[in-house]
Amino acid sequence: MLKLPPPLHYSSKLNLGVAVLAFFAMFADATRAMSQTATETAADAFEIPTSDDGLPGDGTIRRYGWFKNLWRTKRSSWAKQVTADQGKVVFLGDSITQGWQDDFRGLMGKLPVANRGISGDTTRGMLIRLEEDVLAVKPRCVVMLMGTNDLDEGDTPEQIAGNFKLIIDRLKKHDSGMPIVVCEVFPSSPEKNRPVEKIRAVNNLYKQAVKGDPQITVVDTWTLFANEKGDAKPEEFPDLLHPNQDGYNKWAAALKPIFATLGFIETTPAKPNVEPGFRLLFNGDDLTGWCVRPTSQAQLTARARWLKNNPAAPPWPIVEKQVNFDGKKASPDGRFESIAGRLVVKTPSEGRRIQQLSTQEEFPDDFTLRLEFRCTPNADSGVFLRGKQLQCRDFPLAGPYKDLKKYRPGDWNKLEVIVTGTQARCLCNGEVLEEALELPETGPIGLEGDRGQLEYRFIRVSTH
Repeated sequence: MLKLPPPLHYSSKLNLGVAVLAFFAMFADATRAMSQTATETAADAFEIPTSDDGLPGDGTIRRYGWFKNLWRTKRSSWAKQVTADQGKVVFLGDSITQGWQDDFRGLMGKLPVANRGISGDTTRGMLIRLEEDVLAVKPRCVVMLMGTNDLDEGDTPEQIAGNFKLIIDRLKKHDSGMPIVVCEVFPSSPEKNRPVEKIRAVNNLYKQAVKGDPQITVVDTWTLFANEKGDAKPEEFPDLLHPNQDGYNKWAAALKPIFATLGFIETTPAKPNVEPGFRLLFNGDDLTGWCVRPTSQAQLTARARWLKNNPAAPPWPIVEKQVNFDGKKASPDGRFESIAGRLVVKTPSEGRRIQQLSTQEEFPDDFTLRLEFRCTPNADSGVFLRGKQLQCRDFPLAGPYKDLKKYRPGDWNKLEVIVTGTQARCLCNGEVLEEALELPETGPIGLEGDRGQLEYRFIRVSTH
């Protein structure tokens, strides 16, 4: 028979209460200790490795006290946002990227974006943290700007490009269909240990590394910001390294057309205003009425001249028979594509590739052509009038009309061409480009692609 303990006296009950309270106090202390240990362990996971041994890549990993603290703080914070940041457009970089701030200065609109920039970071540092900081959120797209701090540490362009290639390879292995946008290293100054010749060497190695890869779009952000000497402009980079608000505005404008072409923004076509007497040459939905025409003798001559002056660059292809694109959304190689009301001439993966798209219709009579166009930085295209080219470019950077007062970089610009007989008066936003451009007697209207991205919309014509 089970023997029960004698009933507790008041003093025994008091002792039991004290014991229970002591037990819970010990439990709370243990819980706090375990929580502190877990927190410290989590923080340790985001510490900079104490040695380079066994780490991927080459070159400098910074270990200054301030940088170690920032690295830990930023990465620990991001680890808590992995679920919330799933599928966003991720910006990977250093202090210039960090300078977008968490809200991207309000310049990205409703585009879901995540900032993974750490001030002072190098390409090797970004390579080491790529898995947890970027790939863990399964990004919709990755925008890269990197390499300037490596130069400050004395790393060679070849070391920097080697780390860049490893990052690109890992991104592609993670998702072979994910768009990657590479921004060229911004200009700086020899005063900042970042001379123009080394920056250009890094950018050239970057472009060589991704040449011919359709998954990657390179944006010419070096030309966008460089002065005539190739250095940063104090009015946009007060310390000759970091952009001010004007600089971020220009960077955002440079990326906007790329995001639109990728289908991230501007997915609803703008409605064209077709004036009385005008008709659309581009219906905004597909390439009906457009074609690739057989290569002319004049084009063959120009092609030969191009090959002579640019032996390493791919020429435009020779076309033997006209190919019509009625009902097609894009040309077979995807260079010309109808996207949300815009006829887009995409950035060629080779860096430069000359191609032409023409109307099936010819225009022997007088006519007025009106359209709007938008360029990425330093982009080069052309509008062909009966076979004669009118340069259509990012004029302030690419010329030839560099002194226009009303041109809007990264935004839509209006082009008007008034053809009378065999002469054309050409205007951009009302400013004269050509007062009397000589034209053949007849021929189609065409669009050319060379480098960068050009978009056209509201292409319309009135015959007199």
